[in-house]
Amino acid sequence: MFQYKEEEQNAAMMGNAQQDFIQQLLSGQYVNSVEDLCKPSNTVAVSSGTAGSLNNSAVFNTCVHGLQKRFCKSMSCQSFKRSSTNSGGVSNNKEPQRSRLLEDFRNNLSPGLQLKNLQHHIVEFSKDQHGSRFIQQKLEKASDPEKNMVFREILDSAYSLMTDVFGNYVIQKFFEYGTEPQKSELVGLIKGHMLHLALQMYGCRVIQKALECVNRTQRGELVKELEGNVLQCVLDQNGNHVVQKCIEKVDPESLSFIINSFKGEIYKLSTHAYGCRVIQRILEYCPTSQTRPILDELLDHTEQLVQDQYGNYVIQHVLEHGDLDDKAHIVSELQGKVLMLSQHKFASNVVEKCVTHSTRPQRVTLIDEVCNTMDGPHPALFTMMKDQFANYVVQKMYDVADHIQKRTIMSKIKPHLQTLRKFPYGKHILAKLEKTFIKSGQQMSPPNHCNYEPGNFNPTGINHPATLTNNAYGIPGMSNVSGFNFSPAPNGMNNMTSPQFSPSPFNSPSSFSSFHTLSPAF
Repeated sequence: MFQYKEEEQNAAMMGNAQQDFIQQLLSGQYVNSVEDLCKPSNTVAVSSGTAGSLNNSAVFNTCVHGLQKRFCKSMSCQSFKRSSTNSGGVSNNKEPQRSRLLEDFRNNLSPGLQLKNLQHHIVEFSKDQHGSRFIQQKLEKASDPEKNMVFREILDSAYSLMTDVFGNYVIQKFFEYGTEPQKSELVGLIKGHMLHLALQMYGCRVIQKALECVNRTQRGELVKELEGNVLQCVLDQNGNHVVQKCIEKVDPESLSFIINSFKGEIYKLSTHAYGCRVIQRILEYCPTSQTRPILDELLDHTEQLVQDQYGNYVIQHVLEHGDLDDKAHIVSELQGKVLMLSQHKFASNVVEKCVTHSTRPQRVTLIDEVCNTMDGPHPALFTMMKDQFANYVVQKMYDVADHIQKRTIMSKIKPHLQTLRKFPYGKHILAKLEKTFIKSGQQMSPPNHCNYEPGNFNPTGINHPATLTNNAYGIPGMSNVSGFNFSPAPNGMNNMTSPQFSPSPFNSPSSFSSFHTLSPAF
C-alpha cells in the first residue's frame, strides 16, 4: 500500500519501469477501489507488486491525478485538488490556469478594461467564452492601431483559434472588421488547410465568413482547394454549409468543378439530408447552363423523389423557382396518382405545391381528377378528406379553386357531412368551409334528408339561445358542429387553426406556414 502525502516534494526522473506502471495504473490495472479515489482523503489504495518500484512523489501525483480525472464524478473532490498541483505549484492539469487578468475580468473586477490592457493576453481571452465576446465587441469599434495590436498577437495562433469553440468568433470578426492586409494574411493561413477547416465544426464557420468578406479573387482561390473533395464535403454535416456558401458567393465560372462532380449523383444527393440542401442552392444561384444537366437528371426520378423524405423538398423547390416546362413535367408525372400521393407523408407536400404553383389549366386538371375519381364506393375527395395528410391537399385545392370548381367540391362534400364529423381530419375541412361561408354571409346547403329551416341560422355570429335546433349544416339539435364552438368572435367567427405537423427534424431553408411545405433547416 502507498500513501500519497501532500508534504512530499522532491521529484526525480522516471525510469522505464515507472513509466510502464503509470500506463498500467491509468488503465485501471492496479486500482483496488475507485470509490477511495474520489474520497476527500490523502490516501489512495493501489495493489502492491509492480507498484512497489514506484517511490517518487511527483510520479505518484501524476498517476493519482490521471485516475481521479478519469473516474471521479465530482472533479471538485479534495484529493483531485491536491493531486492537480505538485510541490512546486505547477499545475499538472492539461487545461492551462487562467491568468490573474482573465480571472479578474471574469469576476467583474476589471472595470473600464480596454483592448490595449490585454496585451500578451489576447489569445487567452480569445479562447475564453467571456473574453472572446469582449474582444469581438471591442473590435467592431476599434481603431486601426488597436486592431493591429490584437491581430499581431493572434497571428501565430490563428489556425488553432479557427478551430476553437470561442476563438473562431474572433477570427470571424477580423474578416468582418479587419483591414484588407489583415484579411489577406488570414486567407494565406487558410490556404492548404481548406478541406480540414471545412469539415471541422468551428473551422467551417470561419470559411463561410471568409467567403462572405474577402474579394473575388481570394474567394476563387479558396474554393479551388476543394477540387477533388466536393462530394466528401457535400455529405458532411459541416462541409455541406461551406459548399452552399461557395455556390452563393463564388462566381459561377469558378464552380464548374463542383457542378461536374455531381454528374450521375443527383438522385443520391437529392435523397441525402445534406445533399438536398446543396442541390437546392445550385438551382437557386447557378445559371441555366449549369442547372440544365442537373434538372434533366433530377426529373428522370420525379416519382421516387416526391416520395422521399428529402427528395420531396428538391421537387418543391423546382415547382417554386423552376421554369414552366419543368413544372409541367412534374405535374404530368403526378396526374393519375393524385389520390395515392396525397395520402403519402412526403408526396402530399409536392401535390400541394403543384396545386399552388401550377398554371390554371393544370390546376383544373388536378382538382377535376379528385372530384371525378372514385375510390371504391366513395369519391376520391371523400377519402382524402378523412386522411391525415390528404386533407391538407383538399384544403389547398379549395383555396385556389375557381368559383365553378368550388361548387363542384361542395357538391361532393355535402352528402357526407355527417359522416365526416366522425373523423378528426374531416372536421378540419368542415371547419374551414364553415368559416368561408360565415365570412361570405352564406350557409352550407345541407343534405336532402336534413330538416333545414333557413330562418334559424344567423350568419352574423350572434349567439342563439341554447335551445337552437338548427345550425349552418341544417342538422337538427346540433349547436356545436363537429366539436367546434360557433359562438361570437371577431368578424363573426372563431379563430380555429389546423394542427401543425413536422415531418422532419431539420430547419427549413425558408419559412413555410403549414405541414405540407416544411423543409430541412439550413
